[in-house]
Amino acid sequence: MGRKFNVCLATPQGTPARHRGRVGPRARIRAMDDEIKTTAAKLVAVRERLERAASRAGRRAEDITLIGVSKSHPAERIRELYEAGVRHFGENRVQEWESKRATLADLDATWHLVGHLQSNKAARAVKMFHAIDSVDSIALAERVERAARDSHTEGAEDRAISNRAAQEIRLRVLVEVRLDPAAAKSGVSDDELPGLVEAMLRLERLDLRGLMGVPPYREDAEKVRPFFRHLRELRDSLRLKFGAEVLPILSMGMSHDFEVAIEEGATEIRVGTALFGQRSKR
Repeated sequence: MGRKFNVCLATPQGTPARHRGRVGPRARIRAMDDEIKTTAAKLVAVRERLERAASRAGRRAEDITLIGVSKSHPAERIRELYEAGVRHFGENRVQEWESKRATLADLDATWHLVGHLQSNKAARAVKMFHAIDSVDSIALAERVERAARDSHTEGAEDRAISNRAAQEIRLRVLVEVRLDPAAAKSGVSDDELPGLVEAMLRLERLDLRGLMGVPPYREDAEKVRPFFRHLRELRDSLRLKFGAEVLPILSMGMSHDFEVAIEEGATEIRVGTALFGQRSKR
């Protein structure tokens, strides 16, 4: 009986036939490097747009916080942007962030909840986010306050710190104002806004820092300028009532319209597609 040999036929490039169609380690590394370069290039482009808009408005670019909104994008893309220099990230859903956070626990980033918060998820949100940017009712604010109190008490026990120290920890929150008249949109109405702000300023565990708004989508970004201006004017009127130092943050503007938002006073912009690319369909 003759001896059997395993024969590898070589391709013209010298690659064994049995490996054709596979991607080797070096190719994978090159692909990852290309993705990171693409991510870095997108970030550079966004920052250039931000800087030009700030310059037109006579403002400093460093006074505007860029929040990368990672809805439907995997944790690896968040890490790429972090390595490129982004330090603030926003998620729309509590449950989606739960699926990502374990693999990103080593990042020294600030995590924002920018989507609508259901009251029954308040306790989970308080434990996972540094900021909740979408409070839109007194009932929700009080629910978040209770969750923050409970979480801080548990944290004091876990870390063996004093109750007094736990009392001093406050959760940053923003009020979401309804800029889009569509009934399905979340956000507090103009008429109810002063009462909500007054109530939230009395809550001990919440640090109310400003207003957030999402205008209706318009292909021409100039057509949303009145909505951004309206949010700024609302904030200014609240300052007349509650003090010039309150509500320093205006979170408004997304990928296609954040330049206009900056020109109208945005201090935080929430950018998804321009940084991460198109969202994957689910």
